[in-house]
Amino acid sequence: MVNNLWLIKRPADFPEADMLDRDDMIILIQDAVIRIPTIENWMACREDAVARNVKIPEDKLLDYEEIIDIIEKANKVIIW
Repeated sequence: MVNNLWLIKRPADFPEADMLDRDDMIILIQDAVIRIPTIENWMACREDAVARNVKIPEDKLLDYEEIIDIIEKANKVIIW
């Protein structure tokens, strides 16, 4: 279960590590896929990474349907 889901749209907009709880997750979308975060609990939108020709490990990629499933199950969604 994801407590807070952070949808990050721009590469400069990562939240500070102390703002995140252990059960939080970051999903990189749009231009944010060009910058990989230093925390462990992150994923990236497959379609956005492919569109920008960014190489991200396969186990870190989610398609839109998977992202929607996580959004529906998260306690809170924060678009940053």
